[in-house]
Amino acid sequence: MSTRIVFHGRNAASFHDGFRDRLHHEAELICLPDTLDEAGRRQFARADIILGHRLNDEQPRPEAVRLFQAVGAGVDAIDATRLPEGARLCNCHGHDIPITEYVMAALLNDCVPLVEADHRLRQKDWHYQSGRTLHGELHGQVLGILGFGHIGQSLAATARALGLRVRAANRSPVNARAHGLEQAFGLDELERFYQGLDALVVALPETPATRGLMNTDAFDALPAHAHVINVGRGGVIEEKALFDALSSRRIRRATIDTWYVYPDAQTPASDPGHLPFQTLDNLVMTPHMSGWTQGTLERRKDAMAENINRLLEGRELRNIVA
Repeated sequence: MSTRIVFHGRNAASFHDGFRDRLHHEAELICLPDTLDEAGRRQFARADIILGHRLNDEQPRPEAVRLFQAVGAGVDAIDATRLPEGARLCNCHGHDIPITEYVMAALLNDCVPLVEADHRLRQKDWHYQSGRTLHGELHGQVLGILGFGHIGQSLAATARALGLRVRAANRSPVNARAHGLEQAFGLDELERFYQGLDALVVALPETPATRGLMNTDAFDALPAHAHVINVGRGGVIEEKALFDALSSRRIRRATIDTWYVYPDAQTPASDPGHLPFQTLDNLVMTPHMSGWTQGTLERRKDAMAENINRLLEGRELRNIVA
């Protein structure tokens, strides 16, 4: 009997096309919606392999699953205790390239006001003409990266190529010299890490240890001109601390891609937080889009299919989380 592979939810279904061609073994590919009916619950429970991003008490316990393959890096919505004994939970990456480009776009947008200059010139306003108004540049700015995994390392290399001075803070030790960093800090040294930054990129997953890690004390330690960018998880930055820092101009600017409230079946068009972030004029809001490109899809298809091939051939899996 062929291996039963379930793609659970709309996100997972994005990876279905072309997936079979990457497998070395016969398999039955089944796409199930986010909300399961009785037939879907039976298929979910009998799956050998599940591709998805969520596992909680809304789904039946997967009785036969050998691999729960997260379709992204984040596994905070996957309860590994619901997996049977011996099953593995793995994640995948492949989003470091577009997220790096997103961060650089946010930083450049802050320095080079192309849209505003275009708008003004269409009104015969030469405000930004050379000799009149200066605009900024990234070269020589100090960029802090909080979380130095795949995304942080990719971002550091690109930022250095544009002449930024890069510092990083991470849970595990980082060899600053090997990565061309000015300095590396532990998570117990964040007050020193924040000092002197022109921009801070949060690239941490949300775990019990990182939830609310950036709080009021963190914003007090940042320079007033700092630009905070979050491409990690919303909960790493304490929501009220972020709102207060922006609304009081304690920091100059933020670009936020990961949030505190997300749409669901009951509220398909929701505000992204419990506080009125949409009223702030020093905030750029995007809907968790930074890593979602065709390139990401293809790289993740390759990585997930490779893990399934490894499982079926008795080889060691990659990116094991639990």
